[in-house]
Amino acid sequence: MSNEQNITTREAASSIASWRTEVERAVHGKTEVVRRAILCLVARGHVLLDDVPGVGKTTLAQALARTIDGEFRRVQFTSDLLPGDLLGMTMPDAAAPGAVPSFHFQPGPIFGNLVLADEVNRASPKTQSALLEAMSDHTVSVDGVSHALPDPFFVIATQNPLEHHGTHPLPESQLDRFLMRLTLGYPEREHEARVLSVDPSVHTLPALTPVLGLERLRALQDAAEAVKLEESLVGYLLDLVAATREHEALALGASTRGALALRRAAQANALADGRDYCIPEDVRDLAVDVLAHRVAVHARVGLPVATEEPRWILSEIVDRVAVPL
Repeated sequence: MSNEQNITTREAASSIASWRTEVERAVHGKTEVVRRAILCLVARGHVLLDDVPGVGKTTLAQALARTIDGEFRRVQFTSDLLPGDLLGMTMPDAAAPGAVPSFHFQPGPIFGNLVLADEVNRASPKTQSALLEAMSDHTVSVDGVSHALPDPFFVIATQNPLEHHGTHPLPESQLDRFLMRLTLGYPEREHEARVLSVDPSVHTLPALTPVLGLERLRALQDAAEAVKLEESLVGYLLDLVAATREHEALALGASTRGALALRRAAQANALADGRDYCIPEDVRDLAVDVLAHRVAVHARVGLPVATEEPRWILSEIVDRVAVPL
């Protein structure tokens, strides 16, 4: 007999499948992207949705939020957004004339279970950096005082390509805190026709219902952490990470945080497939989405670095590194 704090592998896989089905009511034809976004949350990670405007990034983020029975906050990142607007600030209390005023902390919109940072790369680097402590430590420090964020806490950020006017590149330290960087791409014709018939953002999205409570979600996260990763797979994962640090086209390889993220993603993938152990495919199939945004390509004089180039290089590394038998 299981309970919300201790669920079986089969129950966990069933919950993840039900969650994905409900999200896909609003996000048509993007089964794998939806699945990987859910894996990020099960693995206690944050997700970056990077694509051109109008392909469903915000719809996916809102659908994920609506299917969790938690507190959802949406923050529109703009060039004039200040760190205090995001994190909160210390405010004076009303005091009698002549009395010494007292102060209290007024939490900002980041204090939610799932925070949508919409068009995150339109904010200034200073405001982007305000997310670092929150995403890494799940705390916010204001005026020297640390405030704990809700548990669970996730950031789903959307960003437009850097070629678009008014965008700022996310620093490497910020990118490294996203478990995966995903793209949706343009929908296929049949799915786009379905969107034209029934606009999901108007009709389907508001009708989505929570399929997971916060206790159930925490149980899924605990179950994912308990998935076994054999020593041979740890070696395989480390070989992939080492190859990014040695590749002649890369100036910066994947960090240790990236290796930990790949392990957690592989464990969540195994759980979603109904297994309490990882296989090589769990690591191999997620390596590009987990590691590509954590590496930096050598700059070449006169030639800009293409957005997809790190993914090409990571795909080549995955094909080259030997898979354990």
